[in-house]
Amino acid sequence: MFGFVGPLLVWLFKRDEHAFTAHHTKEALNFQLTVLLVLVLSVVLAIPIVLLGVLTLGIGLILFGALAVVALVAWIVLPIIGAVKASNGEGYRYPLTIRFIT
Repeated sequence: MFGFVGPLLVWLFKRDEHAFTAHHTKEALNFQLTVLLVLVLSVVLAIPIVLLGVLTLGIGLILFGALAVVALVAWIVLPIIGAVKASNGEGYRYPLTIRFIT
């Protein structure tokens, strides 16, 4: 839930020193803030989703569960891809990320 703290601190303290570091920390921060927003929205929408699952005889819950698994895998895999790209000296933009910080 607090995955944005690390990128935020590095971005705040190192963004003026290295453009490469600023790019990657800004991308990671935007991704983590997007994940946090999705997490908050999913908690807010939990009751309507459960009601939808009951009304659809469980199919809605299965679809929501599958979506949650995909989101969890993306939350783990995409930062690893970003780290590998950064270690190779390449830029990386996370897909499906809201650009809070430009």
